Amino acid sequence: MPIVAYLLIVAEVGREYDIANRIRGMGGVTEARIVYGEFDIVARLEVPDLSALDAIVTGMRGIPGIIKTSTLIASP
Repeated sequence: MPIVAYLLIVAEVGREYDIANRIRGMGGVTEARIVYGEFDIVARLEVPDLSALDAIVTGMRGIPGIIKTSTLIASP
């Protein structure tokens, strides 16, 4: 059973749409939406295991303009 997680992202002002478009093309990302409130982007991830989740989250944290992330793993 795949792991589903949500990544909450805080982005630099004005970079939200560029970042969302960039992460939409990453493997394991099934959806990325701009939101308003404490976070700027919410991405839905679907991966086969925790090591794949770690690789995606680590890769995203290296994208210029991403200030902070928070990962929520959904229960099956």
